[in-house]
Amino acid sequence: MILSSSLLPLASTVLAAGAYGLAAAWPARPALESEASDSHRPDQAWWLLAFGWLAHAVAIISEAFDWSAPVLVARFGFAPALSVTSWLVLAIYAWERLQLDSQTIRRSLAVLAATAVALAFLYPGQEHPSIEHGLAPLHWVLGIASYGLFGAALLHAMMWRLAERRLRDKTLGTVRRAPSIPLLKLESLTLRFVLAGFVVLTLTLILGTLFADPWRWDHKTLFSIMSWSVFAVLLAGRYWLGWRGKTAIGWLYAGSALLLLAYVGSRFVLEVLLNRQPPAGF
Repeated sequence: MILSSSLLPLASTVLAAGAYGLAAAWPARPALESEASDSHRPDQAWWLLAFGWLAHAVAIISEAFDWSAPVLVARFGFAPALSVTSWLVLAIYAWERLQLDSQTIRRSLAVLAATAVALAFLYPGQEHPSIEHGLAPLHWVLGIASYGLFGAALLHAMMWRLAERRLRDKTLGTVRRAPSIPLLKLESLTLRFVLAGFVVLTLTLILGTLFADPWRWDHKTLFSIMSWSVFAVLLAGRYWLGWRGKTAIGWLYAGSALLLLAYVGSRFVLEVLLNRQPPAGF
């Protein structure tokens, strides 16, 4: 475990985790007050999330490089991957806040982001002092982008299922406000994020094959190809068989779990459980 000597990563991590924690614990606005007030006005929890999100961005940037080294050294691993993914998903959720606001989802994302930013500080990952292939940075950026896109798809799938339950359970529906986006719109957004993530994941795998030397059939490669195959089946089933509801979401969960195991899971086992440095470029 490598801790940065700079105070900036520590301070930004503490501020981000603290703000996320307060946002998760912040009491919900009473239903009557929420209905009577301007629904476009963000409550205190949203200001805490916004502050945490900004501090989180500072933590990501300050921890991604060793600024004290004479030559710029990049660091990355399973925890930074989770941290960047949670940051991206929060950004998408905030962008759609007026239509997708949910106390349960908001608190879950805040707890996830607080945990991820703390893990990224404790486990900053492997150092990459040199880049042997010019396409390597693009491969890494696309890989993280695919995580963020599939994370957004999972977010919309959760809202999709939550909205379905609330429509079927009248008692629950009178207690908590359901998302204002229609179910078909949530379903469409979910599949659009899946399609975008699939395209980016495909480019990531193609670039990975171009500079991988030597080619390794390891756990990361195997789980990546398996997740790509699951998403391909999901999109094909949606297009030709009209898969919807639980069937589509089940395939999305399966593909996302495999993708999580591909990089985050493999790096976690090596870095934490086995206490070993992964091979260069892993």
